[in-house]
Amino acid sequence: MNRRHFLMRTTAGAAALAVGGVVAGQAAAQQAVTGAVNGTERRPLRLDREINELQERTFRWFEKVTDRRTGLTPDRWPTPSFCSIAAVGFALTCWPIGVERRWMTRDEARERTLITIRYFHSLPQGPEPTGTAGHKGFFYHFLDMETGHRYRTNELSTVDTALLIAGMLFAARYFDGDHPDEVEIRSRVQALYERIEWDWAVVRDNRITMGWHPESGFIPSDWHVYNEGMLLLLLAIGSPTHPVSVNVWHEWAASYDESWTDRWGSWHLNFAPIFGHQYSHMYVDFRGIQDAWMRGQTAQLGEYLDYFENSRRAVYAQQKYAHDNPGQWAGYSSETWGLTACDGPGDFKQTINGVERDFFSYSARGPGERDDGTIAPTAAASSIAFAPEIVVPCIKAMKSRFGAGIYTEWGFLDSFNPTLTQRDGPLQHGKIVDGVGWVADDYLGIDQGPIVGMTENHRSEFIWRYMRGEPNIRRALDKAGFTGGWLTA
Repeated sequence: MNRRHFLMRTTAGAAALAVGGVVAGQAAAQQAVTGAVNGTERRPLRLDREINELQERTFRWFEKVTDRRTGLTPDRWPTPSFCSIAAVGFALTCWPIGVERRWMTRDEARERTLITIRYFHSLPQGPEPTGTAGHKGFFYHFLDMETGHRYRTNELSTVDTALLIAGMLFAARYFDGDHPDEVEIRSRVQALYERIEWDWAVVRDNRITMGWHPESGFIPSDWHVYNEGMLLLLLAIGSPTHPVSVNVWHEWAASYDESWTDRWGSWHLNFAPIFGHQYSHMYVDFRGIQDAWMRGQTAQLGEYLDYFENSRRAVYAQQKYAHDNPGQWAGYSSETWGLTACDGPGDFKQTINGVERDFFSYSARGPGERDDGTIAPTAAASSIAFAPEIVVPCIKAMKSRFGAGIYTEWGFLDSFNPTLTQRDGPLQHGKIVDGVGWVADDYLGIDQGPIVGMTENHRSEFIWRYMRGEPNIRRALDKAGFTGGWLTA
């Protein structure tokens, strides 16, 4: 089950698995984690050497694999792959970080950014099933690495377009100078954003569809139930040309009861694979700001809650689940944890130590949701801004225990499974590594990107600081009823 299918299933009405986390839950504790939330800047943190190394190695992966002619980033590498448009958005986010960290010059970052923006601006759009890259301003989830056109029959993706555009908007905020190329970046990015017909994607009352196929029309599932769709909704609400009604946000929040749980700790909105708690937070600083629903829950609980604190609790829930280890998977502990959408060994059953186990290939995994013992380092590493006090020890423990079997010059391989130390039949993916178990062959762009971005938000609030001033995002937050913190500073 892939990321999209997991979302479609939960959207269709299956209640999200209840998980929780042991956290402080108070605004003061939240602010102590990552600094002020009132719009003032704080001094960058000095990162642990190993965390700094992980961030740079992961950045270098994007630098290596992103096509210098087009700006297209492959979905995965080194396995030959199509382009993931979300990974392109993450690459565009990486270049300014590279400049700030002195891993790349501003001239090089500007050049790579402009190449990408020009390329996407020039790609053909239209309703035809072939020969185009998108329709109505949206782009297909996957593009051919050579032509930039739709890859096979994949869907026009609303959320992956949002992740692409978010990376573009961040780049436009960063490249704010008078250099002609920076002026062009800003102009073309705004044009790309303004041509997206978000209102076209509202097929059912106050709900945005997950996507569209030219062969069959709109996907029957919508963005509904708590997940990474927050960013998509905000970009759609904030559009200056094709906005959706703010009722889309209210309809979204009306579904939260399906996700509200206190299993494994404190009350929070749950989405089992942790990526649903990470992606939107790369670009929107939710610390200290609340919509009506979060204000209501704060009053009901008698303790402060916002979407950042909610993600923090979800991270602790993942750690608690691994500590409890109800499935008795090898390697799980309070220092080795992390479940999300990632590669897996394949779709098969195998008996291990007298217990029949189900394994999966690429799938959206979470506590109690298709958990097959596969750990994804990005799950913890990309959560560093929420809970560094448990993430840093986790990263160190994985490196110390499994070493070069999972950690290379490009950072962490996508995933590994210490339970599967031998295979009775052929593997669909990856390999068995002595002393580790099953290990993925590839690095995935959508798992690599949040490691770089969220590490920098933890270190310096870099993406957050620039995006606080992004007028389209700011307009959306105001319309959706967010107040407090940096919004009112």
